[in-house]
Amino acid sequence: MSVQKENSMVKQKQMLADHFMALSEAPMTGRKVCYTFVPGNLTELITAFDMLPVYPEINSLQSGMRQRSRDFIREAEDAGYSEDVCSYVKCDIGMMLQGNIGPTDQQLPPPDLLLLSYTGCFVFMKWFENLRHLYPKAEIAMLHIPYQADGKVEPSAIEYIKEQLRTEVIPKFEKVAGRKIDDAVLAQCMNRSAMAEDLLINVFESARHRPSPIDAYFGGVYYIGPIFTSFRGSQACVEYYEELWKEVQERVALKLGPITPDGTFTEKYRLVVEGPPNWTNFRDFWKLFYEHGAVFVGSTYTRVGGVYDYGFRHSAEDPLKSLAEYCMGCYTNRNLPQRIDLIEKFIKDCDADGLVINSIKSCNSFSAGQLAMMRDIEERRGIPVGFIETDLVDPRYYSYSNIKNRLDSFFQMLEQRKELVGKAVLVS
Repeated sequence: MSVQKENSMVKQKQMLADHFMALSEAPMTGRKVCYTFVPGNLTELITAFDMLPVYPEINSLQSGMRQRSRDFIREAEDAGYSEDVCSYVKCDIGMMLQGNIGPTDQQLPPPDLLLLSYTGCFVFMKWFENLRHLYPKAEIAMLHIPYQADGKVEPSAIEYIKEQLRTEVIPKFEKVAGRKIDDAVLAQCMNRSAMAEDLLINVFESARHRPSPIDAYFGGVYYIGPIFTSFRGSQACVEYYEELWKEVQERVALKLGPITPDGTFTEKYRLVVEGPPNWTNFRDFWKLFYEHGAVFVGSTYTRVGGVYDYGFRHSAEDPLKSLAEYCMGCYTNRNLPQRIDLIEKFIKDCDADGLVINSIKSCNSFSAGQLAMMRDIEERRGIPVGFIETDLVDPRYYSYSNIKNRLDSFFQMLEQRKELVGKAVLVS
């Protein structure tokens, strides 16, 4: 069964198809290619230099959804990578070892520039080292982002990042592109990014309605696609979010819930979720929730490429400062209390009934501290918390029966709590 597609989803699919076609033709057209990562990405710079970005973790998740990750992971493990290594890394490396044929069955070009923006995930650094060995001819640039250990962005940290951009990163772009940066083009990209970010937050905040017109987790991973990957800063990105926001407004007016692979459903439970989804069994995983009438009204994973909920927007006024602030604020670069505060904000703003934590076996960047999160939210909000375990793209660590049993117990807790609240209202 195919997922019902709205115009925005059709538009996004075409955007991705065009992008991968441009990548496959890059050796002939001469366009330069930049490999980078999603958290803290510098897409506006890449676009300003007319380069094509490639995101290794996006290739991995797409391979997982297409049931190709198992073979790629096996290839990497045969090459010496441990079972405990991040499955995104093994999937990506395995894909490259098998010829670097991307998710659309087109060969991806080698990078002209390897750009690492280090934002809280140490694995990215080791991943980058391996990419460097695979592509020794590529230029390499690293942007080191200080971790928000104290939960705030220090002015010295912003200046530190700006200096790296001025003296290390942009000169590498200019060397690869063969020309100087065009400040006017960069400013245009920053302005378009801000427009798209406004629209995205409108979409996510629509979950405050009852019923919620969106699923902020399973639908949310589609909503963040253009802005967190190849298109932020482009006019196509703005047009995508204009179309998406129009569709969401129509659903609000008609009091319709989100679309699922099986159509719509009646909202019964409103949930917030911490952690990435499982990609190898995405639809089955989603169905475990919507068959209970559960809709996600908040998700931390959809902030992995940028947190816009507190007002940050890219700005053309001081582009390098704005890029620095963006990198500092990504979810994986925030400390544990900040992450808990964001979860509580989702719960309060959208009147959520419960929290689900999906602990990812091979992703310490998300999984570390999740039990502390669970206890803290239980104490602060007094709501049920469900805890399940899966993996990103390794199908060996997806146990349907185990997940279903835990979720059945969780939904029983939610139902009992609703009954108790209902009785308390009647008594009062």
